[in-house]
Amino acid sequence: MNNTLTKPVFALTAVVIFLLTGCMNRDHGQAPLPENYYDSLQEWKDNRVNVLKGPTNWLRLDGIYWLEEGGNSFGSGNDQDLVFPEGTIPQHAGIMTLEDGIITMRVAEGVTILHNDEPVSEFIIFDGENRPRIIHEQLEWFIDSRGNDHGVRLYNKDNPKADAFDGFPYYPVKPEWHLKARFTANTDSISITLDNVIGEEVERFSPGNVDFFAEGNHYSLIAFEANTGLFIIFADHTNQTETYHAGRYMIIPFPDENGNTIIDFNKAYNPPCAFNTFTTCQLPPPRNRLDIAIPAGEKRPVDWAGI
Repeated sequence: MNNTLTKPVFALTAVVIFLLTGCMNRDHGQAPLPENYYDSLQEWKDNRVNVLKGPTNWLRLDGIYWLEEGGNSFGSGNDQDLVFPEGTIPQHAGIMTLEDGIITMRVAEGVTILHNDEPVSEFIIFDGENRPRIIHEQLEWFIDSRGNDHGVRLYNKDNPKADAFDGFPYYPVKPEWHLKARFTANTDSISITLDNVIGEEVERFSPGNVDFFAEGNHYSLIAFEANTGLFIIFADHTNQTETYHAGRYMIIPFPDENGNTIIDFNKAYNPPCAFNTFTTCQLPPPRNRLDIAIPAGEKRPVDWAGI
């Protein structure tokens, strides 16, 4: 066999691989930390705590009460169809009537329920599209829908446990998980089918993929749209013991004009279903289940019931 041609080819291939590998190593791996990184990360953590403690956020979601077709009595009495928390509202506060997808609330005499700071006596609380918020003292609610099922999503602002919340357990900050990443846009509109924690399938648009290197290996994640960046739903080996078993979420910055971004696993956070049972969190697609342990970001919640 004549090797006069194959040796140069092998040599050229080795050079190309070396150049590509060198380029990838420069474009990937640990990203330099901004000067104010630790301060900004603490600010991010503080903001997350404040948001979760908000008057109508996940820590104060007290329940979802599903309506039957026809009249549904509500109040704190055990004889009501929808039994709200004891002591938060009169035993009988009124009736919510579901008829052909429209829900009307009729308030019992002597009970004060507000919409836009004005008392209401009979009021459409779901017309097939609009979901006005209703308030009685420390309670606030609106209609939640899942397909053809409709329920009252109820928040209780009087919640000492939420008041005392100062964050979930957290790994020590690890600069090695602040990584360079490259976004590759999809050439066509791609819809990904996701499962959620209650077994439903949800279609969600993906604008592209995010690639990064960790511990010498290449990984690629499907990204989804969000208002403030790219939304990542992922799982890793830490889910088995230290982080929420169904996976974690992240928001990463929108890429620059060259597709460069940062994926900072120190900002990986628990989905709501990790600490509240009245949720329908979306689960990581198979491609986003990483064969690696990522000991960074929020750990599994303690003393908070999840799904």
